Amino acid sequence: MIDLYTWTTPNGRKISIALEELGLPYTVHAVDINNNEQFAPDFLKIAPNNKIPAIVDRDTNIALMESGAILIYLADKTGKLLPPSGERRYRVIEWLMWQMGGPGPFLGQVHHFVKYNKGKAPYAEERFLKEAHRLYKVLDTRLGGREFVADDYSIADIAIWPWISRFEWQTIDLKQYPNVKRWYEAIAARPAVQKGYRVPKDTGPVPMP
Repeated sequence: MIDLYTWTTPNGRKISIALEELGLPYTVHAVDINNNEQFAPDFLKIAPNNKIPAIVDRDTNIALMESGAILIYLADKTGKLLPPSGERRYRVIEWLMWQMGGPGPFLGQVHHFVKYNKGKAPYAEERFLKEAHRLYKVLDTRLGGREFVADDYSIADIAIWPWISRFEWQTIDLKQYPNVKRWYEAIAARPAVQKGYRVPKDTGPVPMP
């Protein structure tokens, strides 16, 4: 049994989707970041960086924070969604790291400046929107001629998809990126993704272009 500490953010949804895809039993603990629950002393013991998601694996007594590390751990635990060795494994990790270093932080800044603080910092809006479109183009190019980012469905797709699910927040028209749109819709149709998206609470249907 996995204890999952999470909220309705792209990073949180990565883990609930992965747990659903992997068929691992888990208990959800909602950490309402809007009410600063991530700073509670008990949560700090599990996640020293005060951020969701985090897990505790009761089978191994391993506690982990950071969504990328958690995805690798869960994939290795089950032997699914991440090849065990060789170039195929590193290709998945390569695109997982791309998400951690690119769409995660930069699209997060678009949410901050464009959705929540529009008009307060025009330079920041322009800078981060420009980078958002560059990242979408990178992903669109990567998906040209392949179904998933590392050929087979993997934790790399699971990491990237929840950030793309906020395309409306980012003022991105997915029709500009047809390969991304096709990939996004295919993943959105997966039952495990639909279920994992609604953890820890249902905020409405998966956004569709």
